[in-house]
Amino acid sequence: MIPRRNPNPSPNPGLLPRRRRVEMADGTESEQAAVVGDGNPSQLSKSAKKKLLKQERQAARKAERKAGEKERRRADIERRRREWEESLAAAPSQEAREAMLAARRETRLERVGKRVEERGARAERLRRAAEGGQKVVLDLEFADLMRPNEIHSLTQQIMYCYAVNGRSATPAHLWLTGCSGEMGTQVQRIPGFDKWIIEKEAKSYLEAFADCKENLVYLTADAETVLDDLDMSKIYIIGGLVDRNRWKGITQKKAVDQGIQSAKLPIGNYLKMSSSQVLTVNQVFEIMQKFVETKDWKTAFFHVIPPRKRGEAGAANDDDSPEGAANGDLDKCLEEEVDDDDDDGDGDEEADVANKRHCFRSENGKS
Repeated sequence: MIPRRNPNPSPNPGLLPRRRRVEMADGTESEQAAVVGDGNPSQLSKSAKKKLLKQERQAARKAERKAGEKERRRADIERRRREWEESLAAAPSQEAREAMLAARRETRLERVGKRVEERGARAERLRRAAEGGQKVVLDLEFADLMRPNEIHSLTQQIMYCYAVNGRSATPAHLWLTGCSGEMGTQVQRIPGFDKWIIEKEAKSYLEAFADCKENLVYLTADAETVLDDLDMSKIYIIGGLVDRNRWKGITQKKAVDQGIQSAKLPIGNYLKMSSSQVLTVNQVFEIMQKFVETKDWKTAFFHVIPPRKRGEAGAANDDDSPEGAANGDLDKCLEEEVDDDDDDGDGDEEADVANKRHCFRSENGKS
């Protein structure tokens, strides 16, 4: 008997369908099954379809949320400006208007003075940390493995790290290593970066800490050693990589190849993650800062890790990037660099911050 042939043979028998990159609504890229063979879409599994639909919903919600927040900020600034102008116009006399303007200037001077005082206290804490704080390194040597939108995301994560560190009562001695090339260009575009009290090294951490290599510990979710406590004699390295899970295991491999220690946070001892235990750079750093403050890993994890990653229902935020995590951190970081010399102006400081935020995002390809 002659065996019957399949009238529609697969163009790639035994092979997985090719993938193609698809730009999502939030500017990120995702991988979907590509068109194969004769131009018909390849068949996705149920789990793949569910994952794709979830990504699309998350991107749509994120875009809608960002647009709403932007509109609310704009409306709030406009409302306050309008109320001020109406109050000024309703003043019974020129003398009353001048008194109102004088009071407004006085209030602004007090606010500026308080900000200067807070900035001075922050600078003093950071200087003390440089003398004896826990050394934490952000490794920025992965720029060649990231797409432009991922480099932009990492740049924002670095901003969050600095903002969190500046507000901490016990800040870390924070280092940026491998701060050259594309990453060096991007961080230089951060408003006020030149004023940051932070160690900035173009060379790698191996060169920067050549005399104490035995104290280097790379923090990676793929490590076998679990970190029970933070050792002040150690230098903890956080990999500056936003890769959407394309480069799994790369930080652990780097540590092994370089002959340095590696460890992972004890997440599994305190909570069950709903998905991967891989966190963003700023989340890892903030967890470390919270642990230094409380000496309690569980408190640190629950303070920083979003409920949806802990498997809890009802989380409002579906974004792993820092943009969806406490927008106030970014606002605070930018506000601290607003020029306070114009003490007699009557303009809104919020507009200054918005302009700086727009400038930073525009330079990084964001609208």
